[in-house]
Amino acid sequence: MSTATHPDPLHELYASHHGWLFGWLRRKLGCPEHAADLAQDTFLRILSSRDALLAMCEPRAYLTTTANRLIIDRARRQAIEQAYLAELTAMADTLAGFPSPEDSLIAVQALAQIAGALEGVSPKAGEAFLLHYLDGLRHAEIADRLGVSARMVRKYLVQCLVACTPAEPA
Repeated sequence: MSTATHPDPLHELYASHHGWLFGWLRRKLGCPEHAADLAQDTFLRILSSRDALLAMCEPRAYLTTTANRLIIDRARRQAIEQAYLAELTAMADTLAGFPSPEDSLIAVQALAQIAGALEGVSPKAGEAFLLHYLDGLRHAEIADRLGVSARMVRKYLVQCLVACTPAEPA
């Protein structure tokens, strides 16, 4: 049997009511992006319970009920997320030495810049830089590990520091 003579009930429901549900949600939420997400979530919820689809007598009532439940679920999740973020903020304010979000962002950006700069130097120079500045090894210890002289380690470190120095604006 072809689907042209017996169309899929979900496809018919979607084709007949998606535009209406999207408009209803857009008016209710005031945000077209959230409305589109919730409209899709509503049809996904119905798709996951095919029995409900077959027993559905009033599609728009069923769709609005399902969509309202999803709105409530979303509001609950957002309340939990906000409470969690507020608790993290309170903890950050009370813990000494805990970096602020701004400090964390600055550190991540600096590390990304350093990683990019180290891609432009030799592997041994990059390893010397990491051993010295992250592991705290002295030049002689690095020289032993890399099988080079302490003077070469100094040269590697200078190369890395030059590579990490931002260019002067013209």
